[in-house]
Amino acid sequence: MEYYTIDICGYETKLPILSIGGGIKICFFNLHGAAALTEHCGKEIAKLVRGADVVLTAESKGLQLAHVVARELGEEFYCVARKSKKLYMQDGISASVKSITTSEEQTLYLSAHDAALIKGRKVAIVDDVISTGGSLSGLEKLVEEAGGEVFVKAFVLAEGEAAERPDVRYLQKIPIIKE
Repeated sequence: MEYYTIDICGYETKLPILSIGGGIKICFFNLHGAAALTEHCGKEIAKLVRGADVVLTAESKGLQLAHVVARELGEEFYCVARKSKKLYMQDGISASVKSITTSEEQTLYLSAHDAALIKGRKVAIVDDVISTGGSLSGLEKLVEEAGGEVFVKAFVLAEGEAAERPDVRYLQKIPIIKE
């Protein structure tokens, strides 16, 4: 297997290079189960989002990152946009998205509880990687519908052209590799 070595604010790690089809390979970044990496990245992201009132992420790889960021900001709660509608979310809101890592359009769901946490507040959208911006667009729609303000958008990694976006903050960039 091929790997891409990256330094994220002093934490070096190797990302497996995986084909996603269509002649494209990505440097796969996975925080699941990586406790030390998640802690490091969450603390660094928290520095980028200071001043936000609430943290929002999309499941699933952003969950543990948002947990660390919220803790570092002293927030009791963080908000999670789910990829399936759970029983307790019947009175929530939703937005459809298209992501580079999924073949079909997805819908993100936000519970009424989380929507209430966002209303009238400055929201930090945090996630592991930004690439095409599809997931980010869905999160922004949820913030708008819930009556919040997108205060900052912060990611561990910006993939490909996403690193050129002036509206996002990130810790490091990674390439999209043509096969």
